[in-house]
Amino acid sequence: MKKWLYVLFPCALLGIFLFYYFASRAETQARETAHKEQVARETADANQKKAIAEAKAREDADRRNTERQAEEAKAAKDKEDKYNNEMARIKAETDKANASAAQFAKQVSELTIELENLHKQKDTMTREAFELSKKIELAEVARHNAEMEIQRYTQMIANRADQSLMAKMPPPPPKDNS
Repeated sequence: MKKWLYVLFPCALLGIFLFYYFASRAETQARETAHKEQVARETADANQKKAIAEAKAREDADRRNTERQAEEAKAAKDKEDKYNNEMARIKAETDKANASAAQFAKQVSELTIELENLHKQKDTMTREAFELSKKIELAEVARHNAEMEIQRYTQMIANRADQSLMAKMPPPPPKDNS
């Protein structure tokens, strides 16, 4: 076979390709240029919109920042006012509690003194009651001893009277057995 066909066919195809390539090259460059211009316009528009949006966002952020700072200042002032009010209320309650504590301490000391006096009175009355009870017991013992002494004397007198001839009854007359 003929080997030159192996070279001729690809060269013909290369020639056809180059013909179409060079013919469409100018058109492709024009399209690319138009595309680049369009991309550049879109980029410029996007950059302009982005700049406008950034400016708007910056203004918005500044506005929000000032509002936030105002809110924070107001919240800090409210918090400080609330703290001061609470501290004043706590101080008032503490002063009131200290005053009532002093009053109660005074009352406790008075009641303690009164309790000590009552304990002393109770001890005195208990001692007096014990002394009176002791005297009563001693009086009862003396009375009992006196009664015993009276009974002893009575018994002694009765025994002497029994032993005395005068107090003896004469013997009974003998019985007649008749």
